[in-house]
Amino acid sequence: MTSSRAANEPAAVRVHGAVIDDNTRCVHYNGPTDIIAIRFRCCDRFYPCFQCHAEAETHPATRWAPTEWAERAILCGACGHTLSIDEYRGVSGCPACGSAFNDGCRLHAHLYFEVAPLAD
Repeated sequence: MTSSRAANEPAAVRVHGAVIDDNTRCVHYNGPTDIIAIRFRCCDRFYPCFQCHAEAETHPATRWAPTEWAERAILCGACGHTLSIDEYRGVSGCPACGSAFNDGCRLHAHLYFEVAPLAD
């Protein structure tokens, strides 16, 4: 069996939830830099945000522990590159395509990863 995609092109990842475009934006977060989806630890499914997960799943979200941050759980919606949690937490954009990520997402990190919430 042959594939029509190039060897270095990522396989398409299904993003669940209220997705509104091919860059993983959703009805809740759809600004120009809202282009990531997160693979939720609890169900191994990519969602654009915690609200999309809550609306689509019947279980509560579980957070990634620091010992699991080598997992490739972040999807760049611009190019399809997946980043490890460690990698994602250290950048402000995709290392593969250069697209900027929403810096405001850091305010919600405690919903996805075992970290202390940021003060407003």
